[in-house]
Amino acid sequence: MSNPLDLKRFFASTEAADLGPGPRPGVQSQKALEEQLEALLQQSELSRERRDLVRALILLWHDHLDAAHAIAQNVEGADGAFVHGIMHRREPDFGNAAYWFRRVGRHSAYPQMALQVAPLLISASELELAARLVRDGVWDPFAFIDACERASSGSEPNQRVLREIQRIESAALLESLATTA
Repeated sequence: MSNPLDLKRFFASTEAADLGPGPRPGVQSQKALEEQLEALLQQSELSRERRDLVRALILLWHDHLDAAHAIAQNVEGADGAFVHGIMHRREPDFGNAAYWFRRVGRHSAYPQMALQVAPLLISASELELAARLVRDGVWDPFAFIDACERASSGSEPNQRVLREIQRIESAALLESLATTA
């Protein structure tokens, strides 16, 4: 892609995406997003599959879960499973999210996520959560699913931090989709 940072602007919102399905104020409509993305993605050198996944990830960020799901379920491989897993985690369907994350395996975005999440959790004094999510410097997507599930039941107190982690996750996946062959 000519400049992956051009896509990061789609994650600029007044607040991070909800852990659940939303909607929240300040997100763009699906139509507006599709119009903006079409021109930008057509100029890219990304494969059709990667363009579709970038579109799905951005739609998902803006709480258009059904549209994101329709795209992600038609893309095979780790990247499609990653987007699909995020969508089911937000739905919330935690068991199905875990199924899709098992299909992801070790994703190239995980090291970047671990590097960004660990200091965030330490600075937020979330040391116990840090120990669960980033073990020996390795991101654990299943521990994140568990933390989101606990947050949905009210037993994980810091949803703001989890929402910021979700933003980091989406940005790292976007960068991976926009910069790898």
